[in-house]
Amino acid sequence: MKKLIKITSLIMAICLMLTLCACGGTSSNTQDSGSSSDTQSSANNASTESSGTQSGEAKVIGVNQYGEHPSLDNCYNGFVQGLIDAGLEEGVDFTIEYQTAGFDDNLAGQIAQSYSANDVDLMCAIATNSATACYAAAEDKNIPVIFTAISDPEQANLIGSNITGTSDKLPVDAQLELIRALQPDAETIGIIYTTSEPNSVSTIADYEEKVADYGFTLETVGITSQSEVTLAVDTLINRGVDCFSNLTDNTVVGVLGSVLEKTNEAGIPVYGSEITQVTAGCVASAGIDYFELGRRTGEMAAQILTGEATADDIPYETITEYEIYVNSAALEEMNIELSDEIAEDAIEATEE
Repeated sequence: MKKLIKITSLIMAICLMLTLCACGGTSSNTQDSGSSSDTQSSANNASTESSGTQSGEAKVIGVNQYGEHPSLDNCYNGFVQGLIDAGLEEGVDFTIEYQTAGFDDNLAGQIAQSYSANDVDLMCAIATNSATACYAAAEDKNIPVIFTAISDPEQANLIGSNITGTSDKLPVDAQLELIRALQPDAETIGIIYTTSEPNSVSTIADYEEKVADYGFTLETVGITSQSEVTLAVDTLINRGVDCFSNLTDNTVVGVLGSVLEKTNEAGIPVYGSEITQVTAGCVASAGIDYFELGRRTGEMAAQILTGEATADDIPYETITEYEIYVNSAALEEMNIELSDEIAEDAIEATEE
């Protein structure tokens, strides 16, 4: 009998222990489930609150800048500002992978291919060579491409599906009018350009068509690399040009300081194509604002990233507004007098 009581007691104790263990296990699982639910809820709330883009995740933009000089740098800075002005927040709605090709076509192509391999959400190409590379790399992946600082998108074959952007076509008539006003006795304008850059080839054709209307003749020297620029300057000086007009040719602009060193020594003024060239020492320019060019490009990119529009829905835009920029110190060095009429509307761009 005592044995039966002991066995019965043992069985009851074991049952009690099993019951307690089962209760403890249920309690632990319920707590974990609640924690997981809270975490998921927080994540969903964060996703809903954070994004101006449709997916709720930061879109990745691959920026391919052909090289570093002030004009293209201003395009990039303006591009970022345009995204922000459109209501997007960096690090929340978009992130940027930025690379510069150092004016190397092969490297521009490699950068574009890396963005394609990484399946970025959008490529931004700054300058023609980078745009051509991005368009080729993005086509098979259906990645939209947006470009800026392209003088002639059609000449560069950047018209097609899933690509758009902004053009910096130079105001050639305004530039020729400015040169005539500042140098009434000038006869010949000299221009150096890269033969493989569609922007420059297109702009040279524009000059050739219009110079006679302002009483000028045109002397040009085509180059293929940066190492040829200073020799081209010597060639034009020996041809007796009265001034140089500098394009937005990336190869030439990259060594503008060397160009100005030679022209200043020869007493020949150089006219720039935008404000930073004038700040660097060119006498004057009828040019556009490259920060604003980039900013408009950023606004267009925001439309694509948020799903408001596709690249095909947005035609490329040519920025037509320009300003007259002058460098008073450079003008004085060249003994060029600024008329009151021009001075009234001109923007001083002398480096402080």
